[in-house]
Amino acid sequence: MANMKWTLENDVNDFVKKSLENIGLEKHKDFNEESSMSDYMKEALKGSAKTKNKTNFGKPDFHIEKYKIKNEIIPVVFEDKLHTNKLIAQNSDGIKDDDKSISFFSVNGAIYYATQMIASGKYNEVIAIGVAGDSSDDVKIDVYFVYGSSFKTIKKMSKYQTFDFLENQTTFDNFYRDCTLTDADKHELLIRSKAELSTYAKELNKLMHNHNITAPQRVLYVSGMLLSMQDIFENKDSSDERKLIQEGLIPEDLKGLLTESKRDGILITSQINEFLKAKGIPEEKRKLMIASFNEISKDKQRDEPTKLFPQVSKLIKEEKASANKQIFVYIYDNIYKQIDAFSKNLDIMGELYSEFLKYALGDGKELGIVLTPPYVTKMMAQILNITYKNKVMDLATGSAGFLISSMELMINSANDEFSKGSSKAKEIIDDIKKNRLLGVELNAEMFTLAATNMILRGDGSSNIQKGSSFDKPDSLYTDFNADRILLNPPFTFEENGMPFIAYGLDRMQKGGFGAIIIQDSAGSGKAVKSNQQILKKHTLVASIKMPVDLFQPMAGVQTSIYIFEAGTPHDYEKTVKFIDFSNDGYKRTSRSLIEQDEPIKRYSDIIKIYKSGSKAKVEANWDLNATYTEDFITDSGTDWNFGAHIKIDTKPTLSDFKKTVADYLSWEVSNIIKNNAENDRLGK
Repeated sequence: MANMKWTLENDVNDFVKKSLENIGLEKHKDFNEESSMSDYMKEALKGSAKTKNKTNFGKPDFHIEKYKIKNEIIPVVFEDKLHTNKLIAQNSDGIKDDDKSISFFSVNGAIYYATQMIASGKYNEVIAIGVAGDSSDDVKIDVYFVYGSSFKTIKKMSKYQTFDFLENQTTFDNFYRDCTLTDADKHELLIRSKAELSTYAKELNKLMHNHNITAPQRVLYVSGMLLSMQDIFENKDSSDERKLIQEGLIPEDLKGLLTESKRDGILITSQINEFLKAKGIPEEKRKLMIASFNEISKDKQRDEPTKLFPQVSKLIKEEKASANKQIFVYIYDNIYKQIDAFSKNLDIMGELYSEFLKYALGDGKELGIVLTPPYVTKMMAQILNITYKNKVMDLATGSAGFLISSMELMINSANDEFSKGSSKAKEIIDDIKKNRLLGVELNAEMFTLAATNMILRGDGSSNIQKGSSFDKPDSLYTDFNADRILLNPPFTFEENGMPFIAYGLDRMQKGGFGAIIIQDSAGSGKAVKSNQQILKKHTLVASIKMPVDLFQPMAGVQTSIYIFEAGTPHDYEKTVKFIDFSNDGYKRTSRSLIEQDEPIKRYSDIIKIYKSGSKAKVEANWDLNATYTEDFITDSGTDWNFGAHIKIDTKPTLSDFKKTVADYLSWEVSNIIKNNAENDRLGK
């Protein structure tokens, strides 16, 4: 009987039920079938903001709601299918998320339910289990840890091929420890996300070019359309009580109508405006953002149906669609639906902006726009040891990359200390987003991108200010009372942008820390005035030499990171830390980022080297004596770079002497051989 072939999907369900009972779980107490679930889970499974038509495919075959991690339930959902060949549908891009695959394959269906539950905002993590078989002796089980609302935010738990890990809380705890993303997992996700964004940006840039969208408008299109896709909720302090007012736009909402109130561009900008109102964005800021986003609707021709370009021909059923709809659909399918896959700390708008610079605006030199890579913004935030207790500002915010990295560290530290999902952690995270991040940006488009970027990260946009940092009232800074500052100033500004950090340090708490990444000519003579001013009031703690190709495609721009302690004049009898990080493990081309020499370990190590110097316990292959030195600086403001403090020993060693002698003898022997050969040729 054990080998009897199954003929119905119910046979697979019976197998799962019996397997769960065999490990001691009881139906209705420990696990349930289909709709016998809590009202909370039912709400989480109602429709999905991440699916094309916002329909769902029924209920999971089985589910478990009993296991908790730090007081937060981690639900388990099962999807069963008859026949082992119905376990999973995948291609070279990964597990397929089209409607057919979700309906007919168990892993695809289970992951769909998990992502839908996370998209609802009610869960942060879900375990998805796919089961498929032909008999009790021929069953396949795949287990996935799902940590975002995208099919890209999954981790296959390959060593778990039975249900034994569900036996009790202890076995589940052990399983969950394996689920936790390692630094290598996070890094792989970051690199994959960057590569995917680069591909999407290249295609999207071509699509927008075909529709005559100018280069400066392109990222505004992306950010505005992403906002229009967000569901609109009642603006209340407690997210648990928020009421859905209006669903975000989906492709089907754009019908190509040409009446003034219903054309596609108007629908998009109206939705953006309603969303910003509901978010409680102050009127002045909202008007500034809408002024930028009106680029989407101002040209009526972009709302007239036109031929489909190749980038969207497979995504739109109609033969024609407006330029605005074609762009909207591309963004919806390739960016919005994947947004959780783009890593928690990835500066989405910044990455897209950088890619558009590469493909549309040359290298951006004439604009003075150089956005810091996210792995560098994170490293700088880690060097400053940012936690939920800090208050962080950036006076040249750009697309908000530094604030995003800081917010991630702050939120993680709150969750670690107060248990993720606890009322205390939620209270602190809310305070972080509302009161502990300050950004100021002069450029109107970049201001809009920064605010949008933070909104897409859960709304840390409350304190993104439009204007010149130097013209803002001092009360803005004294009221905020920052103890951390991170900066990448516009390099076309006077003294390479060094006045930004001087101004910021003067407006910080005493004992706070700041870091700036800047062309290192600022530390060797181009910013003497600002540097001398800084040293009279603040301390230069460290100088880190960065890779010369860091800001590709602007090859050859040498930068350094300078780290300061605010409020204490520099003591010239104390040494400064000088670190050579010119080899960070990456090779950069104009179009890609290539891992060459253990970059994950190197970015982890550099924090240790900053803290412990040449005694640091590192993982990568370093010559710490050549990488790290401590030395004094003068009050000139011109000796802040690593190169000025390299100690070169000019005294010849025995090995130098031996090499010189060997080179000379080799040269002599070579000459003798040549002369003999020449004499033989001449018959001498």
